[in-house]
Amino acid sequence: MTSPPDSLPVDVLHLLRRRGRELAPGDLDSLMRGVAAAPEGLAGPEWIELIAPDADAELSKALTKWREELARADDGLEESPAPASRLAALRAELRQRGLDGFVVPRADEHQGEYVPRRSQRLGWLTGFSGSAGMAIVLADKAAIFIDGRYTLAVRGQVDTEAFVPHQIPEESPDAWIAANLPRGGKLGFDPWLQTVDGYDRFARAAQRAGGSFVPVESNPVDAVWQGRPAAPLAPVLPHPVEFAGETSEARRKRIADIVKSKGGDMALLTAPDSIAWLLNVRGGDVPRTPFALGFALLHADGHVDLYMDRRKIPDRTVAWLGNAVTLAPPEELGPALDTMGQMNKRVLVETATAPYWAATRLQAAGATLVRDADPVALPKACKNAVELEGVRVAHRRDGAAVSKFLGWLGRESGSGKLREIEVSDRLQKMREETGKLRDLSFDTISGAGPNGAIVHYRAAPATERTLEPGSLYLVDSGGQYRDGTTDITRTVGIGTPTPEMKDRFTRVLKGHIALATARFPVGTTGSQLDALARYSLWQAGLDYDHGTGHGVGAYLSVHEGPHRISKVASTVALQPGMIVSNEPGYYKTGAYGIRIENLVAVKEARIEGADRKYLEFETLTLAPIDTNCIDLTLMTDAEKAWLNAYHARVRDVVEPQVDEATRAWLAEATRPI
Repeated sequence: MTSPPDSLPVDVLHLLRRRGRELAPGDLDSLMRGVAAAPEGLAGPEWIELIAPDADAELSKALTKWREELARADDGLEESPAPASRLAALRAELRQRGLDGFVVPRADEHQGEYVPRRSQRLGWLTGFSGSAGMAIVLADKAAIFIDGRYTLAVRGQVDTEAFVPHQIPEESPDAWIAANLPRGGKLGFDPWLQTVDGYDRFARAAQRAGGSFVPVESNPVDAVWQGRPAAPLAPVLPHPVEFAGETSEARRKRIADIVKSKGGDMALLTAPDSIAWLLNVRGGDVPRTPFALGFALLHADGHVDLYMDRRKIPDRTVAWLGNAVTLAPPEELGPALDTMGQMNKRVLVETATAPYWAATRLQAAGATLVRDADPVALPKACKNAVELEGVRVAHRRDGAAVSKFLGWLGRESGSGKLREIEVSDRLQKMREETGKLRDLSFDTISGAGPNGAIVHYRAAPATERTLEPGSLYLVDSGGQYRDGTTDITRTVGIGTPTPEMKDRFTRVLKGHIALATARFPVGTTGSQLDALARYSLWQAGLDYDHGTGHGVGAYLSVHEGPHRISKVASTVALQPGMIVSNEPGYYKTGAYGIRIENLVAVKEARIEGADRKYLEFETLTLAPIDTNCIDLTLMTDAEKAWLNAYHARVRDVVEPQVDEATRAWLAEATRPI
């Protein structure tokens, strides 16, 4: 008999055996390392079900202690900037493999915004913690590419002598490759982390440089990353029809019909939120987003082959999935794709998100690729009546928690002693007090003064600031509830804002109201509406470098496609049931940031005498907007009427849910202007 791994506590093994739970020590150790690699949300230690469904208090305590010990292991992701030795080690590994460079995206195999710690290769290599970015490492130079949200953050987190920052889209990675890859050079990439479309762009860039873009068998970053975490294992749990509004059977048939209409025999689903929606399950493998990592093949008859680690699927979830879902280990996906090719199947693949590895394996085996959008994405975006009502309920609950927080902030901020982390912790606590919070929907952005100008700022002990009188405080936050996902930004004046601050705040508010009140014909895309939110800023020679609106899921991802509101051209028209954010902003580097964000739902508009069908927005978010930051001379009567009506609705919904002190604050905060 082999001895237990060093990390395995003897008391845990004893307690498990006492309860009749027999696991080989090595298997138990591996399972717990996966559990420790998954983020623990705010709903409690649900992961214990994966080890001992009937665990008592003693066993639960022992398992929790063990998990905490494993989670403390140093994986190197907290060091920012990253030590120079990591870049040197990667370059040595590349030389050994005969590569002249390597692409390191901020991505996992699923191309999601939130990735497990083991896939945060860009963060480990550079120290950058943003949700989007890419590094390209050559023998004598390296670059890091970020968008406008992270222009300031990258300079604080990354050694810019080692990784020269470039802002997308002004400076594209493919243009940099064409200009810098040495002639005859081999630029390596991980075929699991590169999409089909991305490969085409980069391969052409390498060819322009006289080099080549070559896939690697294994990722060289992984070879030099000491302490890389295990694959995450969080429980996959049923998402009841009372929240989903539709059975998985009905969804599978509906999506299978779409696949057939596109000429496919089946679809390869690589987006975890698509799989979660299709099968009515939720997970917890990545931070703040309730889905499980895996792949699926949806057949034309509605049957699904689910390639996912069985260890994270409790028996009750297996029963929930039913006989029409076949479970298989992730490593069997490759042979399954080979079989589809040998059978000459036509497989629908979204080339913008599917791994190059999967597409090339299918083609090599003889399959025909049907290049089209993920067939789940659009139906998932158009919420049904049950989902929409759940989202409304979640926002009423969330609005009360945010209003309590804003009332507390209004009473306490005059002290001049509050700091960013303390304040965001208070907001989280008030959401937790609802008793319904599963998790935050993203890490709260809590930015005082100049930190508010960093669009995706994250407060840390080394960077947090005090909320000082005469400054602005920006807080962007959200919650994950079983009935809906929320996302709200409020900018609050601490003391008396300056005239300039009021001017900018009012222009942002005017843009917010213009979008909230927009009516538009069916077929309109978000890019056609984007200018409404920017117009007032443009008149003063001002703008912001992020999109105006992103889609939001129903207890899924807080950033959901395929729709959006932004300058970037979009072919996806807004449709009834879609939820999208309305969040114009303005950011003055080194001084302050302003953003006002509500979530809105697209619905049919009833316009007497209309020449065609029109749509409009229903505002879902319910919390006061700071009227002390408004320059009333810039507001039209119609804009004032909108804000007064919105505040009256906030007061009617929130007042019955909050304490007396908050009600008193609310009465003043929502007073008509």
